[in-house]
Amino acid sequence: MRSARRALLVAALALVWAAAPAPTHALAHGGDPNYRSEIDSIQPPLPGGVSIQVLDYDSYLQVIDRHGHEVVLYGYEGEPYARIERDGTVQVNQRSPATYLNDSRFGEVTVPPIADPKAPPQWKTVDTSGTFIWHDHRMHYMSRSLPPRTVAASAKTKVFSYEVPLSVDGRRTALRGTLWWVGGAGTSKLPFAIAAIVIVLGGGALVLWIRRRRGGEDGAGGSGERPGSSEPTGEAW
Repeated sequence: MRSARRALLVAALALVWAAAPAPTHALAHGGDPNYRSEIDSIQPPLPGGVSIQVLDYDSYLQVIDRHGHEVVLYGYEGEPYARIERDGTVQVNQRSPATYLNDSRFGEVTVPPIADPKAPPQWKTVDTSGTFIWHDHRMHYMSRSLPPRTVAASAKTKVFSYEVPLSVDGRRTALRGTLWWVGGAGTSKLPFAIAAIVIVLGGGALVLWIRRRRGGEDGAGGSGERPGSSEPTGEAW
């Protein structure tokens, strides 16, 4: 019985932990669930086999090149930042300031002297899968505090529009998106977790009560068998 109670307690604590909101410091290097960064359009459109999507609410962009195109992404000063070659080789320009700024959600890094957006690119291979994931400061809010105009918002609110330039096979194009505040419109999971805890604990208590009652009945019968039957007692579920 003690082991059953201990298991129920562990389950209840796990539910509470799962429903608890993430602490602020946990968002330092990941997406913020109070925001949504959404791609509105890519013009001119990307060719077949090249796709881009947002990952982790407002934190990352992922580009995938499946059909042998050459994709170039541009940094914050218009310099070549990263590229995917036709054979799937992924390279990052060591002279692009974005290579270093993108290591921190809030750009809290020291950009080395080698970084010069006007210098010829110095490419470094980082992958060969035809997929590149990067943190782009243009797609999220660059402050640790709430935007002033959305502090009191109780519904989905536009923060700003953004644009990320790129080229495919030498043809310039641009990803245009919108950052939205959705914190006030979010639904807490805590009520559902509390209900689940009640169900778990209540169900566990019922099982323990039935087992105790059956144990008492068996003791009263002496032999642990039902009167008038040679069949052993078994669980009903």
